[in-house]
Amino acid sequence: MNKSTSWKWAVPAGILVSGMIFAGCAGNAQNDTGAAAQQGSTAESTQTGNTGSTDTTGSTGATDNTGTTDNTNGSEQATDNSQTSGSQSDSSASSSESSGQTSTGNSDSTSSESANTDSSDTTNTSATSGDASSLLQIREKSSLQSTISEKGGKMVVNDPESITVIVNKKRSLPDGYIPPDLVVPNVAFSYSGVLEKSHMRKEAAAALEQLFAASKKDGLDLRAVSGYRSYKRQVAIYKNNVATKGQEYTDRVSARPGTSEHQTGLAIDVSGPGIGYGLEQSFGATKEGKWLKEHAPEYGFVIRYTENGESSTGYTWEPWHIRYIGKALAEDVTSKGMTLEQYFDEKNIKS
Repeated sequence: MNKSTSWKWAVPAGILVSGMIFAGCAGNAQNDTGAAAQQGSTAESTQTGNTGSTDTTGSTGATDNTGTTDNTNGSEQATDNSQTSGSQSDSSASSSESSGQTSTGNSDSTSSESANTDSSDTTNTSATSGDASSLLQIREKSSLQSTISEKGGKMVVNDPESITVIVNKKRSLPDGYIPPDLVVPNVAFSYSGVLEKSHMRKEAAAALEQLFAASKKDGLDLRAVSGYRSYKRQVAIYKNNVATKGQEYTDRVSARPGTSEHQTGLAIDVSGPGIGYGLEQSFGATKEGKWLKEHAPEYGFVIRYTENGESSTGYTWEPWHIRYIGKALAEDVTSKGMTLEQYFDEKNIKS
């Protein structure tokens, strides 16, 4: 089981707000309280841009305001790519870590917020029920149309802590949102140290531990690359992408600040050795990528940005980006071959 990470004691508040944890942070390296032993070797770096399922594989390099290099590919905000050598640096610190050590997240501190897996009320707990009527009730309660309101000239989700929250280009998180129960999952990472991007919501982190354990049992070597990403970090990543890649391309592969699914704490990018623990569409053809697509729903995750789903999600294919929604829902979404936008659209719920 994972242990909660104390944002209050492990990281100065100013660093958290800036979205980076001292050294290195798709989103860089600072050992958190109680971080587990580190091993292996990787670091963040830039890749060439990918424009989706109809384009070449690769990712857009996004560098934050201090030179930290991240990769953006498919829908999401810059994701991190591990290499065999290199160093990481944060916008708030210039110290570097040893070339890409692999670490297993482990934190002994208590979260400054209540780490409560029931924070999403009944939507969270009932998502474990797989019968048709229960799933229908969850879909109706979580429909796109019933979970959003206009605020300050933009459409904002009503319940950002819901396990079924849908965040995309048209659906923003509330200003200043930070998930209440961020912890570090006890899994192998593609980099050393405990960083901002090492965190996930508590329930999602527990499910990720089970998924990684199952993949290891099957002889695979999955690594976590980038989980939670703060609003401020996304600002730096998005601005850099616009400056280096242009507005139109950036909007296909990178989320605007406030609309990043990584900010919910329910999504994480993972990779494997077949592509050097990078974030590329070619991951989908590796044994880890194929295993992930087949087995992720068994542990409550879906491939969030599907190969043919750009018209629905607004983003290109990301075979490495998984989103936690609970086992019953994940299996139902996958069996129907839908994106989350399609699954929670009232017109599809009632049909």
